[in-house]
Amino acid sequence: MFKQITSPQNSFIKELVQLKEKSRLRKKTNTFLIEGLREISLAIKGGYEITTILADASIIYQEDFETLHRLLSSEVEIIEISNEVYKKIALRDSTEGVLAIAKSKDLSLESIQFKHKNPLILIAEAPEKPGNIGAILRTVDAAGIDAVFIANPKTDIYNPNIIRSSVGCVFTTTIATGTTSEIIYFLKSKEIKMYGAALTAAVEYQTIDFKEPSAIIVGTEATGLSDEWLNNTTQNIIIPMRGTIDSMNVSVSAAIIIFEAIRQRNV
Repeated sequence: MFKQITSPQNSFIKELVQLKEKSRLRKKTNTFLIEGLREISLAIKGGYEITTILADASIIYQEDFETLHRLLSSEVEIIEISNEVYKKIALRDSTEGVLAIAKSKDLSLESIQFKHKNPLILIAEAPEKPGNIGAILRTVDAAGIDAVFIANPKTDIYNPNIIRSSVGCVFTTTIATGTTSEIIYFLKSKEIKMYGAALTAAVEYQTIDFKEPSAIIVGTEATGLSDEWLNNTTQNIIIPMRGTIDSMNVSVSAAIIIFEAIRQRNV
Protein backbone atom coordinates (compact mmCIF):
# COMPACT_ATOMS: atom_id res chain seq x y z
CA MET A 1 0.00 0.00 0.00
CA PHE A 2 1.50 3.29 -1.10
CA LYS A 3 1.23 6.58 0.74
CA GLN A 4 -1.57 8.72 -0.69
CA ILE A 5 -1.98 12.49 -1.07
CA THR A 6 -5.31 13.78 -2.33
CA SER A 7 -5.31 17.48 -1.39
CA PRO A 8 -3.55 20.16 -3.48
CA GLN A 9 -3.28 22.13 -0.24
CA ASN A 10 -0.97 19.53 1.28
CA SER A 11 2.23 21.28 2.49
CA PHE A 12 4.47 18.80 0.64
CA ILE A 13 2.60 19.44 -2.61
CA LYS A 14 2.95 23.19 -2.13
CA GLU A 15 6.71 22.69 -1.74
CA LEU A 16 6.80 20.73 -5.00
CA VAL A 17 5.01 23.55 -6.82
CA GLN A 18 7.72 25.90 -5.52
CA LEU A 19 10.40 23.45 -6.61
CA LYS A 20 8.92 23.46 -10.11
CA GLU A 21 8.80 27.24 -10.28
CA LYS A 22 11.82 28.47 -8.30
CA SER A 23 15.39 28.01 -9.50
CA ARG A 24 16.63 29.27 -6.15
CA LEU A 25 14.89 26.42 -4.33
CA ARG A 26 16.23 23.83 -6.78
CA LYS A 27 19.76 25.07 -6.14
CA LYS A 28 19.27 25.24 -2.37
CA THR A 29 17.91 21.69 -2.08
CA ASN A 30 19.91 20.16 -4.96
CA THR A 31 16.68 18.55 -6.14
CA PHE A 32 14.32 19.08 -9.06
CA LEU A 33 11.14 17.70 -10.62
CA ILE A 34 10.92 15.42 -13.64
CA GLU A 35 7.67 14.95 -15.50
CA GLY A 36 6.84 12.04 -17.78
CA LEU A 37 7.74 8.37 -18.21
CA ARG A 38 10.29 8.93 -20.97
CA GLU A 39 12.06 11.71 -19.10
CA ILE A 40 12.19 9.74 -15.83
CA SER A 41 13.50 6.65 -17.64
CA LEU A 42 16.23 8.74 -19.32
CA ALA A 43 17.18 10.27 -15.98
CA ILE A 44 17.63 6.78 -14.52
CA LYS A 45 19.66 5.79 -17.59
CA GLY A 46 21.78 8.91 -17.12
CA GLY A 47 22.63 7.94 -13.55
CA TYR A 48 20.41 10.42 -11.73
CA GLU A 49 19.23 9.44 -8.27
CA ILE A 50 15.43 9.35 -8.00
CA THR A 51 14.16 9.82 -4.46
CA THR A 52 10.37 9.95 -4.93
CA ILE A 53 7.79 8.94 -7.52
CA LEU A 54 4.34 10.55 -7.60
CA ALA A 55 1.77 8.68 -9.66
CA ASP A 56 -1.80 9.52 -10.61
CA ALA A 57 -3.48 6.11 -10.81
CA SER A 58 -6.33 7.58 -12.86
CA ILE A 59 -3.90 8.33 -15.72
CA ILE A 60 -0.88 6.04 -15.63
CA TYR A 61 -1.26 2.59 -17.14
CA GLN A 62 -0.54 -0.24 -14.73
CA GLU A 63 1.87 -1.82 -17.21
CA ASP A 64 3.82 1.46 -17.56
CA PHE A 65 3.97 1.85 -13.79
CA GLU A 66 5.27 -1.69 -13.34
CA THR A 67 7.94 -1.12 -16.02
CA LEU A 68 9.06 2.07 -14.29
CA HIS A 69 8.95 0.39 -10.89
CA ARG A 70 11.40 -2.26 -12.07
CA LEU A 71 13.92 0.46 -12.96
CA LEU A 72 13.82 2.02 -9.50
CA SER A 73 15.77 1.12 -6.40
CA SER A 74 13.81 -0.28 -3.47
CA GLU A 75 14.53 2.88 -1.45
CA VAL A 76 12.51 5.16 -3.74
CA GLU A 77 9.36 6.44 -2.04
CA ILE A 78 6.21 6.00 -4.12
CA ILE A 79 3.25 8.28 -3.47
CA GLU A 80 -0.14 7.89 -5.09
CA ILE A 81 -1.66 11.30 -5.83
CA SER A 82 -5.12 12.38 -6.92
CA ASN A 83 -5.76 13.84 -10.36
CA GLU A 84 -6.34 17.22 -8.71
CA VAL A 85 -2.89 17.08 -7.11
CA TYR A 86 -1.30 15.91 -10.36
CA LYS A 87 -2.76 18.88 -12.25
CA LYS A 88 -1.42 21.20 -9.54
CA ILE A 89 2.17 19.97 -10.01
CA ALA A 90 2.34 18.94 -13.66
CA LEU A 91 3.40 21.34 -16.39
CA ARG A 92 1.41 19.57 -19.09
CA ASP A 93 -1.37 17.00 -19.41
CA SER A 94 0.40 14.53 -21.69
CA THR A 95 2.96 13.07 -19.29
CA GLU A 96 1.30 9.76 -18.43
CA GLY A 97 0.40 10.76 -14.88
CA VAL A 98 3.82 10.35 -13.30
CA LEU A 99 6.39 12.72 -11.78
CA ALA A 100 9.66 12.22 -9.93
CA ILE A 101 11.87 14.09 -7.52
CA ALA A 102 15.56 13.69 -8.42
CA LYS A 103 18.88 14.85 -7.04
CA SER A 104 20.93 17.30 -9.10
CA LYS A 105 24.34 16.33 -10.47
CA ASP A 106 27.63 18.15 -10.16
CA LEU A 107 27.87 20.29 -13.31
CA SER A 108 31.31 21.76 -12.58
CA LEU A 109 34.09 21.62 -15.14
CA GLU A 110 36.13 19.54 -12.69
CA SER A 111 33.56 16.76 -12.91
CA ILE A 112 33.92 16.35 -16.69
CA GLN A 113 35.22 13.08 -18.10
CA PHE A 114 35.50 12.88 -21.88
CA LYS A 115 34.64 9.71 -23.79
CA HIS A 116 37.38 10.28 -26.37
CA LYS A 117 41.00 11.44 -26.43
CA ASN A 118 40.16 14.06 -29.07
CA PRO A 119 36.91 15.46 -27.66
CA LEU A 120 34.39 17.49 -29.63
CA ILE A 121 32.53 19.97 -27.43
CA LEU A 122 29.78 22.49 -28.02
CA ILE A 123 29.85 25.66 -25.94
CA ALA A 124 26.84 27.95 -25.75
CA GLU A 125 27.46 31.37 -24.24
CA ALA A 126 24.65 32.84 -22.15
CA PRO A 127 21.69 31.05 -23.76
CA GLU A 128 18.51 32.26 -22.15
CA LYS A 129 15.50 30.65 -23.82
CA PRO A 130 14.72 27.14 -22.48
CA GLY A 131 13.53 26.11 -25.95
CA ASN A 132 16.91 26.97 -27.48
CA ILE A 133 18.81 25.17 -24.73
CA GLY A 134 16.61 22.11 -25.14
CA ALA A 135 17.15 22.13 -28.91
CA ILE A 136 20.93 22.42 -28.40
CA LEU A 137 20.88 19.43 -26.04
CA ARG A 138 18.90 17.38 -28.58
CA THR A 139 21.45 18.27 -31.26
CA VAL A 140 24.35 17.27 -29.01
CA ASP A 141 22.64 13.98 -28.18
CA ALA A 142 21.86 13.25 -31.85
CA ALA A 143 25.49 13.90 -32.84
CA GLY A 144 26.89 11.89 -29.94
CA ILE A 145 29.58 14.48 -29.18
CA ASP A 146 31.46 14.51 -25.91
CA ALA A 147 29.90 17.39 -23.98
CA VAL A 148 28.09 20.68 -23.97
CA PHE A 149 29.30 23.56 -21.79
CA ILE A 150 27.00 26.42 -20.86
CA ALA A 151 29.02 29.60 -20.32
CA ASN A 152 27.54 32.27 -18.07
CA PRO A 153 24.20 30.41 -17.80
CA LYS A 154 21.11 32.59 -17.59
CA THR A 155 18.73 29.70 -16.96
CA ASP A 156 18.89 26.82 -14.48
CA ILE A 157 19.63 23.62 -16.43
CA TYR A 158 16.96 21.78 -14.40
CA ASN A 159 14.26 24.26 -15.38
CA PRO A 160 11.24 22.07 -16.25
CA ASN A 161 10.92 23.81 -19.62
CA ILE A 162 14.49 22.79 -20.52
CA ILE A 163 13.77 19.21 -19.47
CA ARG A 164 10.62 19.25 -21.61
CA SER A 165 12.16 20.88 -24.69
CA SER A 166 15.19 18.59 -24.56
CA VAL A 167 12.82 15.57 -24.35
CA GLY A 168 15.04 14.24 -21.57
CA CYS A 169 18.37 14.64 -23.39
CA VAL A 170 19.47 16.87 -20.52
CA PHE A 171 19.89 13.63 -18.53
CA THR A 172 21.90 11.64 -21.09
CA THR A 173 24.23 14.45 -22.18
CA THR A 174 27.49 15.36 -20.45
CA ILE A 175 26.93 18.95 -19.30
CA ALA A 176 29.09 21.46 -17.46
CA THR A 177 28.53 25.09 -16.56
CA GLY A 178 30.96 27.86 -15.75
CA THR A 179 31.95 31.41 -16.52
CA THR A 180 33.45 32.23 -19.90
CA SER A 181 36.83 32.79 -18.19
CA GLU A 182 36.69 29.41 -16.44
CA ILE A 183 35.80 27.56 -19.63
CA ILE A 184 38.51 29.29 -21.67
CA TYR A 185 41.08 28.36 -19.01
CA PHE A 186 39.81 24.76 -19.01
CA LEU A 187 40.03 24.46 -22.81
CA LYS A 188 43.52 25.92 -22.95
CA SER A 189 44.71 23.61 -20.16
CA LYS A 190 43.44 20.61 -22.19
CA GLU A 191 44.88 21.98 -25.47
CA ILE A 192 41.45 22.04 -27.08
CA LYS A 193 41.14 24.36 -30.07
CA MET A 194 38.38 26.95 -29.94
CA TYR A 195 36.27 27.84 -32.97
CA GLY A 196 33.83 30.68 -32.41
CA ALA A 197 30.83 31.26 -34.65
CA ALA A 198 31.16 34.97 -35.46
CA LEU A 199 30.83 37.45 -38.31
CA THR A 200 34.23 39.14 -37.87
CA ALA A 201 37.65 37.80 -38.85
CA ALA A 202 35.98 34.52 -39.75
CA VAL A 203 36.58 31.77 -42.29
CA GLU A 204 33.94 29.41 -43.65
CA TYR A 205 33.31 26.60 -41.20
CA GLN A 206 33.94 23.84 -43.79
CA THR A 207 37.60 24.93 -44.10
CA ILE A 208 38.40 24.03 -40.47
CA ASP A 209 39.99 20.71 -39.51
CA PHE A 210 37.77 19.46 -36.69
CA LYS A 211 39.57 16.14 -36.31
CA GLU A 212 41.73 17.47 -33.47
CA PRO A 213 40.32 18.22 -29.97
CA SER A 214 37.85 21.00 -30.76
CA ALA A 215 35.30 23.25 -29.13
CA ILE A 216 32.60 24.95 -31.20
CA ILE A 217 31.38 28.12 -29.51
CA VAL A 218 28.05 29.78 -30.30
CA GLY A 219 26.50 32.91 -28.85
CA THR A 220 23.00 34.32 -28.86
CA GLU A 221 21.31 35.63 -31.98
CA ALA A 222 20.90 39.04 -30.37
CA THR A 223 24.48 39.72 -29.23
CA GLY A 224 26.70 36.97 -30.61
CA LEU A 225 29.86 36.01 -28.76
CA SER A 226 31.43 38.25 -26.14
CA ASP A 227 34.77 39.97 -26.75
CA GLU A 228 36.38 37.60 -24.26
CA TRP A 229 35.60 34.67 -26.53
CA LEU A 230 36.49 36.53 -29.73
CA ASN A 231 39.88 37.46 -28.27
CA ASN A 232 40.69 33.87 -27.30
CA THR A 233 39.43 31.70 -30.15
CA THR A 234 41.82 29.71 -32.29
CA GLN A 235 39.80 30.85 -35.29
CA ASN A 236 36.41 32.45 -35.82
CA ILE A 237 34.14 30.63 -38.25
CA ILE A 238 31.10 31.58 -40.28
CA ILE A 239 28.26 29.75 -41.99
CA PRO A 240 27.88 31.37 -45.44
CA MET A 241 24.40 32.83 -45.80
CA ARG A 242 22.67 32.74 -49.19
CA GLY A 243 19.64 34.82 -48.29
CA THR A 244 19.02 38.33 -47.00
CA ILE A 245 19.57 37.78 -43.25
CA ASP A 246 22.90 37.28 -41.51
CA SER A 247 21.97 34.99 -38.63
CA MET A 248 20.12 31.78 -37.77
CA ASN A 249 18.67 30.24 -34.65
CA VAL A 250 21.55 29.25 -32.37
CA SER A 251 20.55 25.58 -32.24
CA VAL A 252 20.40 25.41 -36.06
CA SER A 253 23.82 27.04 -36.41
CA ALA A 254 25.27 24.67 -33.83
CA ALA A 255 23.80 21.65 -35.63
CA ILE A 256 25.26 22.64 -39.01
CA ILE A 257 28.80 23.03 -37.62
CA ILE A 258 28.64 19.98 -35.34
CA PHE A 259 27.57 17.65 -38.13
CA GLU A 260 30.33 18.97 -40.38
CA ALA A 261 32.79 18.10 -37.60
CA ILE A 262 31.22 14.64 -37.27
CA ARG A 263 31.41 14.14 -41.05
CA GLN A 264 35.12 14.94 -41.03
CA ARG A 265 35.80 12.62 -38.13
CA ASN A 266 33.95 9.73 -39.82
CA VAL A 267 35.73 10.02 -43.16
